[in-house]
Amino acid sequence: MNILFHNKKDDLLSRLKKQEPAAQKIFYEQNVKKFLSISKSYVTDIYQAEDCVIKTFCKVFKSIETFRGEGNLEGWARRILVNECLNFIKSHKTVFYIDDIHPSALEEIHDEITDCDFNAQELLDQLPDAYRMVFNLYVIEGCSHQEISEILNISLSVSKTQLFRAKEKLRTIYFQQQKNLKNEYSEI
Repeated sequence: MNILFHNKKDDLLSRLKKQEPAAQKIFYEQNVKKFLSISKSYVTDIYQAEDCVIKTFCKVFKSIETFRGEGNLEGWARRILVNECLNFIKSHKTVFYIDDIHPSALEEIHDEITDCDFNAQELLDQLPDAYRMVFNLYVIEGCSHQEISEILNISLSVSKTQLFRAKEKLRTIYFQQQKNLKNEYSEI
């Protein structure tokens, strides 16, 4: 059996830069599931999330020569994916950012002991786009509020407000789901 890449990332990169289809297939197979999961955390419709992933791979393969080797290839491609998702959201939907925090508008959340059975993706899917974008960039991608404000072209305070509201909304949704589950179980 012929070993194509001898498990060397540099060899894979050099073959990707030569536009070798076998190398592109390997890179695709190594990353497609992760990238779809990331895309789905930004774009709630599965078909649109898949489109973002496909466009990302096309951009990665087309612009692989611009990868300077700073950091790893997967991280570079991931950044392209996140930008593709953000561009999709910006071009297909109107996203409104609210500048002020109004504590009176937030529901009081009770600290109850609850069952920790939940699907994080389902919770994230229920967030408004503006909240979800900031939450994902901050929590999942590890961006600072300064970076988020530059990426999304919003103020620093809007970034912080959106993150705060996203967390509060997630708590509210989670506790409501737990309350509904508790009611369902009590009816049985």
